Amino acid sequence: MSKCTVVLAYSGGLDTSCILAWLKEEGYDVITYLANIGQDEDFESARKKAETLGATKVFIEDLRAEFVQDFIWPAVQANAVYEDRYLLGTAIARPCIAQRQVEIARQEGAQFVSHGATGKGNDQIRFELTCYALYPEVIAPWRIPKFYNRFRGRTDLMEYAQCHAPGDLYLMTKNPEDSPNARDLLEIEFKKGVPIKVTNMNEGKSVDSPLDIFSYLNEIGGKHGVGRIDIVENRFIGMKSRGIYETPGGTILLQAHLDIETFTMDKEVRKIKQGLGVKFSELVYNGFWYSPECDFVRQCIAKSQENVEGKVQLSVFKGQVYILGRESPKSLYNEELVSMDVQGDYDPCDASGFIRVNAVRLREHHRLQGFFNTKQ
Repeated sequence: MSKCTVVLAYSGGLDTSCILAWLKEEGYDVITYLANIGQDEDFESARKKAETLGATKVFIEDLRAEFVQDFIWPAVQANAVYEDRYLLGTAIARPCIAQRQVEIARQEGAQFVSHGATGKGNDQIRFELTCYALYPEVIAPWRIPKFYNRFRGRTDLMEYAQCHAPGDLYLMTKNPEDSPNARDLLEIEFKKGVPIKVTNMNEGKSVDSPLDIFSYLNEIGGKHGVGRIDIVENRFIGMKSRGIYETPGGTILLQAHLDIETFTMDKEVRKIKQGLGVKFSELVYNGFWYSPECDFVRQCIAKSQENVEGKVQLSVFKGQVYILGRESPKSLYNEELVSMDVQGDYDPCDASGFIRVNAVRLREHHRLQGFFNTKQ
């Protein structure tokens, strides 16, 4: 007799296939759910595997457009990078995937949702904070002794993976040494901090829908080996771990957005916005996309992007992105004002008072240091 129905976030891989079989053994009716967020996956093969293992239903959901529009674009606006290096590709996908999982559970009247994330990683937190925010019950097999005492083979799989060359771990990007010897010249147009058009100036090709833009930048970046990192990161759960990531399209967008943002945003606003970007990155990494504080930060960042508009020209070549130029109708760059050849609306004499006022604090600091040194 069925214990109830569970919707399992399923990939077709070893872990979630074992979990599907185990949940069936435990008496659950299992609905499997696969999310297409742009990964290179044989979804029909995964469907057949799930059906063979006893899934009562299989949902394959195309979330690519939603993922780009509602999750990646806010990350682009934020210049989101965790610990200065990780562009959050995996982290930002989890709330998108889990949100649809919850919708399916409600639609099918399921009592539980489940996932294949391990008990030591970040993904269990990301999935479950989203699920608990939107749905009451989660089954996490990798934290259930009855499950993990039975399935001990994952250690062997990890050792096998570690014995193979790092180059084999990358799926989206070529080794930069093997990339083309001719650069791709791109122009990326932004409005309100998000890309609205990409043109390849070599080919004259243009794309302008969110999904097409991101897919095309992944293609170009992948071809040139852009966006590979091998890092040690601090997990939310309190341990350090090694992570190998590739984010070709995201890396191109980060460089272009940083350039147009600096060109169009007030200095003091940008200082505040940079702090918000760091906070946003931490919240996404730790799984708090659906928290009130993350909603607040996203709205603040979106406000900061109102004038981030214009075009950035760049080249992509041998693992690198090179900014070549930019233009904007809302530029704060005033060539006449900064020119050494034209005085413009600026009196150099004003700098004397500005420097003296800023020197007061420094002078007082060193006066105090001198006082204590004298006393010693």
